[in-house]
Amino acid sequence: MANRFVLNETSYHGAGAIGSIPDEIKARGFQKVFVASDPDLIKFGVTKKVTDLLEQAGISYELFSEIKANPTIANVKAGVSAFQACGADCIVAIGGGSSMDTAKAVGIIVTNPEFADVVSLEGVAPTKNPAVPIIAVPTTAGTAAEVTINYVITDEEKNRKMVCVDVHDIPVIAVVDPDMMATMPKGLTAATGMDALTHAIEGYITKGAWALSDMFHLEAIRIIAKNLRGAVANTPEGREGMALGQYVAGMGFSNVGLGIVHSMAHPLGALYDTPHGVANAIILPTVMEYNAPETGDKYKYIAQAMGVEGTEAMSVEEYRKAAVDAVRQLSADVGIPADLKEIVKEEDIPFLSQSAYDDACRPGNPRDTSVEEISELYRSLL
Repeated sequence: MANRFVLNETSYHGAGAIGSIPDEIKARGFQKVFVASDPDLIKFGVTKKVTDLLEQAGISYELFSEIKANPTIANVKAGVSAFQACGADCIVAIGGGSSMDTAKAVGIIVTNPEFADVVSLEGVAPTKNPAVPIIAVPTTAGTAAEVTINYVITDEEKNRKMVCVDVHDIPVIAVVDPDMMATMPKGLTAATGMDALTHAIEGYITKGAWALSDMFHLEAIRIIAKNLRGAVANTPEGREGMALGQYVAGMGFSNVGLGIVHSMAHPLGALYDTPHGVANAIILPTVMEYNAPETGDKYKYIAQAMGVEGTEAMSVEEYRKAAVDAVRQLSADVGIPADLKEIVKEEDIPFLSQSAYDDACRPGNPRDTSVEEISELYRSLL
């Protein structure tokens, strides 16, 4: 069986990278831009860093901000209507996963109107046409939505997140500028950074992993472990390192899938509006312990990438524990809670467990699981 790899057509990296946006828009002949960004980024002037460049270049644009932290079906439908009404021919998505995921869904529906109900996009939808061209500008170092073929939309009626996977939704251009991330507060930096680490670790041990994805994931783990603490302290080196590390993780997991850390985190976001990175960070060490028997010697290399020394002399049990301990320590160092006691209600566990089992990320988990075993994992974190 052939292994497929899908990446951006073009990506820009480093401080000042947003300066390339007007040139790309003009070179591609786009006439009007639909700028998708969330209200807080507009309020605090982050979005303006890009729209100022558009104005200076004489590029017409329309600003859309009806985007929630966990974007909903209603957000997507509003975005489709706004895009069609303004006459734009490309999208610039500025923000974290919420802005980029909304932009992806809008872009797909505009060119594939038979999916206008949004819910039919869940899973691997049989779309025929590439999305409206998207230029993705991340403002968080975590989701890597700018380089993935995935997006997540919340179905508020059913209290669940829909994971959508579609090669047609990948942004044509990714602009990864650490200056766009410099205003992130510590808590958000920590949460999104741990989300990126979860992508790298889950992608490395998922059933679909292979040599090319392993290369990206191990390097992403190394970069993130080295730079996340600095990014939380808002050092330029930490910010730049995390901007790269989260993107490298995205290059990998987008093409091979994830596992039940994400499956268990998604329902927490849908039911309690828990920040996705926080949910992943809390769940990750426990699920790593659960998955360990099915990971061969991979935890030795995770431990090494996390900075653990002496792994060559360790037994299998020792290096597996060392890998989990290193992840748990990093999470604690950046201020992530250690358990779900303040989030999950015992009576919700059956619903959460079934939702996690039904999640599109679950089949990629290295260890086959069940609703009952997922329930026990949730309970172990209370």
